[in-house]
Amino acid sequence: MQRVFSLLVDNNPGVLSRVSGLFSRRGYSIDSITAGVTADPRFTRITIVASGDELILSQIEKQVRKLEDVIEIKVLHPEDSVYRELIMVKVRANKTERTEIISVADIFRAKIVDVEKDSLMEYKKDIILVEKYMGKLI
Repeated sequence: MQRVFSLLVDNNPGVLSRVSGLFSRRGYSIDSITAGVTADPRFTRITIVASGDELILSQIEKQVRKLEDVIEIKVLHPEDSVYRELIMVKVRANKTERTEIISVADIFRAKIVDVEKDSLMEYKKDIILVEKYMGKLI
């Protein structure tokens, strides 16, 4: 079973390390973790996807709540939330390879966000297609 936790924490040095350290010390599994400063620079939003049985997930929530820098913790339920995954890919490509790469990007509805002399930068939101997409690029 997976659960998504959204934490609002003080934007202090080492806060992400302390949160992830709690998981490693207790042997909990982190499937995904992201962090970013909020509109108010005093705070950081950390989103954690963790897996385990109901007892483990309940224990994770209780332990995270005890951390000094944690202001608020919410459990995000799938029916009330929008989940997106993102991949950014930088592909080395010369002029002749670019058209083929652009064709593959179009097939998978990826968006090219930057073109340099010898590379393309693109992203893909639908993580289910990423393995197929990456296979076409390699």
